[in-house]
Amino acid sequence: MGSYRAGSRRRRTGLTVLVAGALVVGGGTWAVAEWGADEGGSAPRGADPQALRTARAFLGHWAAGDLAKAAALTDAPDRAETTLRNFTLGLDVERPSFTAERGTARDGDDGASVPFAATLPVGGLGTWQYRSTLPLVRQDGGATGAADGPGTWRVKWELGVIHPKLTDRAKFRLVREDGAPQVLDREGRRLATAAHPSIAQALGVGGGKPRGAVQLIDRRTEEVRGTEARFGGPGAEEGPVRTTIDPRVQRAAEQALQRHAKGRNAGLVALRIADGEVVALANTPAGGFNRAFLGTYAPGSTMKVITSAALLAKGAVRPDDVVDCPKYLTVGKQFHNVETSEIPGATFREDFIHSCNTAFVSLRDKLGDRELTDFSSTYFGIGQEWSTGVASFDGEVPVPSDQTEKSAALFGQGKLRANPLVMASATATAASGTFHQPLLVREGGKPRKGSGPTTKELPPDVVRTLRGLMRDTVTDGTAKVLADLPGEVGAKTGTAEVTEEGPNNGWLVAYDDTLAIACVVEGAQHGSDSAGPVIHDVLAATAG
Repeated sequence: MGSYRAGSRRRRTGLTVLVAGALVVGGGTWAVAEWGADEGGSAPRGADPQALRTARAFLGHWAAGDLAKAAALTDAPDRAETTLRNFTLGLDVERPSFTAERGTARDGDDGASVPFAATLPVGGLGTWQYRSTLPLVRQDGGATGAADGPGTWRVKWELGVIHPKLTDRAKFRLVREDGAPQVLDREGRRLATAAHPSIAQALGVGGGKPRGAVQLIDRRTEEVRGTEARFGGPGAEEGPVRTTIDPRVQRAAEQALQRHAKGRNAGLVALRIADGEVVALANTPAGGFNRAFLGTYAPGSTMKVITSAALLAKGAVRPDDVVDCPKYLTVGKQFHNVETSEIPGATFREDFIHSCNTAFVSLRDKLGDRELTDFSSTYFGIGQEWSTGVASFDGEVPVPSDQTEKSAALFGQGKLRANPLVMASATATAASGTFHQPLLVREGGKPRKGSGPTTKELPPDVVRTLRGLMRDTVTDGTAKVLADLPGEVGAKTGTAEVTEEGPNNGWLVAYDDTLAIACVVEGAQHGSDSAGPVIHDVLAATAG
């Protein structure tokens, strides 16, 4: 389903400071982690437990810097130790870790492979992450006293064990760079990133952050074959970064968060309904974690926009249908409404505009177990790969494992994850009927064409009904905080539980004639009184 996506902006070389070398374990404590072992630490089906233990022991010694011990668990100890010592030479690697994954059998009973993930912190720059695989072979005899006992299994030594692109003709080099690119707004005017730290953080520019890269180079000619990791964002030599940001909306968003977030963590995204271009993104603290694009929150009742679209498209409910809203409803666990409110004999319209959780839970049998997952992807692009131009988490609506999870998903709880980017996009889709992949960085100064998720348009009658429900939420429901704004403003509030007793996260999504906007405020009680004033001020400042 959802995943983190790195920006797709092409980058050219032109580096200013070179640190030659190939990869040396430098002091400190190295750590190894395990993942994917079955309960009790046994190997998964198809792999000899001894092979998996040998792989873990090898990675553990490598992580701890005990390279002789690691090499002793291979079929070529002398060669392996030399290569391990040379691998990080010049790369300033500090305290790396390795995560062993599930092992699989191969080549009958005499071979196995164990994939692993490597995390290599590079001093002063960031973290280089990659994946490789340990091939193992069964041998008679072997060293004794090793972690896996009188060893039958050994790591079959080859350069690709360390990194899949390390060969006898290619090695790695660290470069440290100077300079930062110019950032432009949607009209091609210079955008001062120092004045907009949330933009600088999202783009990975400015702020005096060091920059650099791990390059794959030819051993003989030192010609650059590729860039394996980049730190600190693009450089000045790559030309200006052309964004879709509208400075007027950006300033309004930053000022509104500063005014109303009251020191709490918060994130906001505003985008154009017509094309999905992001015109503002802001976070508090400014320049901190980019929760607007990378946050992984339960969307709370803002998810009811998508759930309602699925129910309406299927003909499973109509706004005037009676769908009772009791205080409690038990499906594996007890579900309740905010402040345990109830609306006896409520219509679906009343359930939506007053955000009744139990009414939505009661409709769980109207949708198949994976129907909400498929609908979210097919019409809203959630779970498909987005390409915004920067790193983003694109949302997750997993298939529920049981009726309790399914019930929670219908009102945005359980295992659902989203952020203001995802929910602003969902709001734009609901308001227009058409999904447009969100975009922050333009390629070559022009909007992308023909890339991104494949989706269908919502039926026109579903769009009309959704807009009516969201408009009624502003005039008669939980989003009255927006009622004084001009034009046809529609919205949906959300209050997402984080823990049973702790404070909630407050959500609000809204649209006007041109913009769709979403805001989350952590540690709030209600979306209407936390995120509501933020969105009100942004729309008020940008109306007309």
